[in-house]
Formats: sequence, structure tokens, C-alpha cells
Amino acid sequence: MSRSAWRTTPLSIAAAALATFAVGAFAAGGAVPERIPQLGEASPGPLVGSCEALATSAAGLANTVITGSTTVPAGTLLVAGQPIAEHCRVTGRMFDRVSPVDGNAYAISFEMRLPKAWNGRFFHQGNGGIDGSVVTATGSFGGGPLTNALLQGFAVLSSDAGHSGSLGPAFGLDPQARLDYGYQAVGKLTPMAKQMVGLAYGRGPDRSYFGGCSNGGRHTLVAAARHPEAYDGFLAGAPGFHLPLAALANIFGAQRYASVTTGDPTTPPGLETAFTAAERKTLANAVLARCDALDGATDGLVQDTAACQKAFSFARDVPTCPGARDGSCLTKEQKIAIAPIFNGAMTSTGERFYAPFPFDSGIGGGGIPFWEFTAPLVLDSGAVGVIFKVPPSTLALTNGPAFSLGLDIDQALAELYATDATFTEAAMTFMTPPNEDNLSALRRRGAKVLVYQGVSDPIFSIADTERWYRRLGPGSGGKAQDFARVFPVPGMGHCSGGPATDQADYLTPLVAWVEHGTAPASIVASARGAGNPGGVNAEVPANWAPNRTRPLCPYPAVARYSGQGDPELAASWQCVKGQED
Repeated sequence: MSRSAWRTTPLSIAAAALATFAVGAFAAGGAVPERIPQLGEASPGPLVGSCEALATSAAGLANTVITGSTTVPAGTLLVAGQPIAEHCRVTGRMFDRVSPVDGNAYAISFEMRLPKAWNGRFFHQGNGGIDGSVVTATGSFGGGPLTNALLQGFAVLSSDAGHSGSLGPAFGLDPQARLDYGYQAVGKLTPMAKQMVGLAYGRGPDRSYFGGCSNGGRHTLVAAARHPEAYDGFLAGAPGFHLPLAALANIFGAQRYASVTTGDPTTPPGLETAFTAAERKTLANAVLARCDALDGATDGLVQDTAACQKAFSFARDVPTCPGARDGSCLTKEQKIAIAPIFNGAMTSTGERFYAPFPFDSGIGGGGIPFWEFTAPLVLDSGAVGVIFKVPPSTLALTNGPAFSLGLDIDQALAELYATDATFTEAAMTFMTPPNEDNLSALRRRGAKVLVYQGVSDPIFSIADTERWYRRLGPGSGGKAQDFARVFPVPGMGHCSGGPATDQADYLTPLVAWVEHGTAPASIVASARGAGNPGGVNAEVPANWAPNRTRPLCPYPAVARYSGQGDPELAASWQCVKGQED
């Protein structure tokens, strides 16, 4: 089965078909392609009045309770050793209620950080995991960030998406909390936040941006589809925009691993005995041996992912153990169990419901075990069982490992699309972007989407993101590259880390694209070796320059060594045409 053949919804197929027909009809009729407008640059401005007075002026905001507004002195927050300037921190909550279903109190809690010296822009920070906490509103991104939105002068909003983390996944028992987590909190917070900006600076934001990684990346792409008129730029890291399917796929993987463990599969260490650190390193080395030189340099990174998938064979290139396991090989039984995880999770009838995962050098990375062996037992169990499934499962709350390892994958997949009298929207509706391939409204108004993701991301497959991108142009009435670009990061795991150049400023190129029309042809990323001001990545190999740089190329382009110059420097590499898989 091809990597592009996994499950999709009839609605998205129909939407893409109609959009493709429309584009073809325009072309046949000789119509001039629609011109994408250029949005203007934001203008800076000062805070009007004091932080303390802002609490009083914001008291009249609809459905909102302001709980505090204080001045944060310069240097209280730092990023890469740089002091963040003086700003206001406003805290509050929206839509207080008591659930008629579970009796718990709910609200959308938030904080906004508003610089005294404002750059005229607003950044809505999407947070990760199952939300539930108001993460400091700095607008961070990338591995060991050297900058963030707050440092650059943005007004930044962060929220808990409508529930308290003290509930854990049990908030999924309340149908409204599910919807707020999925998309409705963003729709409620956005007008309030823009009104707050207006009160603080005497005018609303000139330009608005939305960004986050993991679930924050999902929030970003959902906002791009649902609120194209409200935001001008979208920065999506590792976007889990099919999060329910990815979570179920991770449980599928745990069940495969459990079939070849030598320890107790109901515990993360026991489940990891199915595919140990030494064995994952053996796989990573086999990938490098077959694929490293495809980009013109043997440097510990696989730049041409698509070519590697064609060149590498899991069955052939990974040694098969002739006897006992010793870390340098995989048994025949291990290969049979593990191969379907990389090929893409399937139902019992062979229908692939989530994307394959590419073979990449980062499979040996230190962040892999958490997602492969801990998450399916303690995170995905609660997410699938309580937040996504209809009906929810009490076993998922009381015994996550038993729930995941005993789950009927086929039945659970159907329950991700199910509704009932209590839960009137299915997880695959409230968690995913509607008509995800059609961002024509966003495109028409000049907004832009920038996505970055690790090729070795073990929970949200880069192949899923690339497939979305391939369908995006025809589905949106134009070339995808005119308004959206995806930047794979070779070797990087989930959001950061791995043997990779995982440190990059993605926000500045996005602003330049939105406000000046300068589309990012590449983005320079750095390794975080010894002395890195944003934080050292212990997985940077010792034989790399500690400050190695590489160009991140927009998919499907790939980086190739020019043959001249220091291969440790991005300037010695070029983005060239790659294959679309």
C-alpha cells in the first residue's frame, strides 16, 4: 500500500475533488488566477496607561473575569540569556460554569503579556498535550529557542483551553470541555484578546499570528481552517492535526511491541524490552549506512527522506539475529512485530488509518522511548478512552495499560467518528481542521502558514503532514507554496531534540512573508552543542561541530552538499528539487 493511501474522510475527499474541478475549470476557461493580496506591516506603539489601570478598563469584557494585572519588570523572564522587556501580565478566565454531566467547575483560564513597547502584533500561543494549564505566554518555538514572540514585542496570549489540569483526561467526560479543548476555546478567546490589546494600546493589533507545537500545532491548523479571517500568520510545529488517529496508532504500536517483550508490557520499561535503546541505535546506524551519502555528504543526517525510503529496506539492511538478542540485530519476530508500526497503523482488515513513519537517523534519539513506550500506556489511553471515544471508557481512567493493551482497534476507530445524545460532535470533527485541504479563504486574504516538523517525530508522522500539503494546493485553488510551506527537520524528534539541527527562528521568516511578501526559500537551523545560549542538546554527536548549521528546505526540496566549502556550514548546502513521496 502506498504511503498516500491511508484513511481520510469522505467530506475531505469531496472537498478536494470539487476544488480540483474548480481549478481545472478556471484553467480551461483561461481565467486569470486570483491575485493574492499583500498584507501591510505592523506599526509599533506604546502602552496606554498603567498595567494596574488595565484591570479596571477590562472589567467590562463580555463573559470575562479579570483576576489580576501587574507590571513585570525587565529581566524577570529570559530567553537564551536575553532579558525580556517590561510588560503587563493580565490574568483572567472566561465562561465560568458548572458541568451538568460531571459536576465539576470549568472555565477558560488565560494570561496575556503585553509589552510596554509593543510591535503592533498579537500572538495566540497554542499549548501542548491535553492543555489544562496556562503556560507562560512567551510565544516560544523550536529547540532551545534564541528568541520568542514576547521578546520581539508581540502581545501574547496563553490559555488552558477550558479545563484544569487537575482533572487529567477526565475532563473528556464533559462534552463542552471536549469542544473547548478541540476548537471552541480559541473562538471565544480570540475576540477577547484583541479587545484587550485595544484597551492596552488604544488600537487593535495590525497583524495577528497563531502558533504552537504538538497539540499547539494542531490548534494552529484548526485555527487556520476555522478562523482564517482572524489571523494573518500561522506557525505550526509538529502539527497533530489528526491527533485522535495518531493516539490510536500509538496504541496500535504498543500492542505490536507487547507481542515481543521480554519484560512486563504493562510498564514502560517492560514495553521497551521489545525494542531496546541499543536495537534502536542499530536501526539508526543501518539507515545512515544506506542513506547518509544520498545528499552528497556523509555527515550523520539524512536530508533526502523520500530517496531514503526507496533505498532502505528494514528487512534487508537491519541484521537479523542468528541467535540471542545482543543489541546489534533484531530477531525475525521483532521485525514482524515492528515493521507494521513504520508502515502505518492498520485495522484487522488491512485498512491503514494513520500515516507511515519514515526511517530516519533520529530513531535512536533519547526522546523516542517516552512516545513509544510510556505515552500509549499513560497518555494515549486517557486521550483515546476518555477525551475522544464515544462512549468514553472508565477503564482508561483506572487502568491505562490494561485499556491500551486490550483495546479493540477496529471498534475504537469507529468510536472516534461516533456521536450520541451526550456527545454530539465526534472527536474527528472537534479535534481536526474542517475541510483541511481547503484554505482558500486564508489564501485569498493574504495570510500564510509555516509548518516545521521533525522527520523522526515518533507520535505525529511527517508523512501525514506532507500528504496534507500535497493536497493543499489543489484543494485551495492555487499553488500551496504561494501561501503555505512545510519545513522538515532531519533527525529531529517531537518538536525538538534528537541528533539534529533543531534550533531555528521560524517566527521572523513568517512575519517577513506575511508583511513583506518574502517567502522563505530556506531557514537556517543550528545544532545545540556545547556553549549554546539556548540550551545544550545532549544528543548532538561528538563528531559534529557544536554550532553546525544546515538549511531547512521547504518540502519537497531537500538540502544537498554543494561539494565546496565547509560541510558544517549551511552556506555549503543548497536546497534542490526533491521527490514527493
